[in-house]
Amino acid sequence: LGLTSRERDVLRLVAAGHTNRRIAEELFISPKTASVHVSNILAKLGVSGRGEAAAVAHRLGLFPAGSLTSRPAG
Repeated sequence: LGLTSRERDVLRLVAAGHTNRRIAEELFISPKTASVHVSNILAKLGVSGRGEAAAVAHRLGLFPAGSLTSRPAG
């Protein structure tokens, strides 16, 4: 799909239903940077929204069951 490692991290959190602010907190980036990553992901996947991106991720089996929850800190 041409996604970078960071974009895959962001997509995992998008697919879990997280907001840009929550994604930023999880990945220690700014909400603006999270927004840019989400925009790049949508463009690369050829979809128009977060829900479609999550559906593509699920359909392609990018994130096995249980991997969409937040990773433990540390």
